[in-house]
Amino acid sequence: MKLLIIEDEIKTAGFLKKGLEENGFSIDIAEDGGIGASLARQGDYDLIILDVMLPGLDGWSVLQALRRRRDLTPVLFLTARDNVADRVHGLELGADDYIVKPFAFSELLARIRTILRRGPLRQAATLQVGDLEIDVQRHRASRAGCVLDLTPKEFLLLSLLARRAGDVITRTLIAEQVWDINFDSGANVVDVHMHRLRAKVDDPFAARLIHTVRGIGYVLEDRSRR
Repeated sequence: MKLLIIEDEIKTAGFLKKGLEENGFSIDIAEDGGIGASLARQGDYDLIILDVMLPGLDGWSVLQALRRRRDLTPVLFLTARDNVADRVHGLELGADDYIVKPFAFSELLARIRTILRRGPLRQAATLQVGDLEIDVQRHRASRAGCVLDLTPKEFLLLSLLARRAGDVITRTLIAEQVWDINFDSGANVVDVHMHRLRAKVDDPFAARLIHTVRGIGYVLEDRSRR
């Protein structure tokens, strides 16, 4: 499979290229956002690894250009920008995943393989699971027509679950995506926030959408029609 790395740190790009080629991937590298966007238009890539802070065009602009022309090539952000607002913004623009530097190569490789297995993530203006609707552009969520009053972290958490509806999301992945990549997944912060999210998404309604998978994590799915 053919991957494009858009990364201006030469050592990081070289490390990624070496490791991914050793795992059977064909790699192109661009050290400038504008050049990367041009290569993405011309090449037939299976996945793009994209930094945010780039010379030329920044990563946000590169991804926006891709999605504007309905290019659904999977994009994985690999960046030092680790705050919640950046993660939300990246996912809202249409990224398939978001990893914060510093990172473990084994995890990056696992994330890449997961994305490639499920294929391009079809980005829609609205994500829907049962009677739950998430407007990713307007940063709003509603259930059965009732607007949900969510904090930024709760919205990011719910969006993460909705984008992978039906898949079990581990506490570790939730911690990395919503908080920090070095977050201690053994702490109960994930469970506390999930409890608060459930109070808004599930408790006022007859059917539950957020389900616990004991010892692993959580899954968002509509089981009412089973």
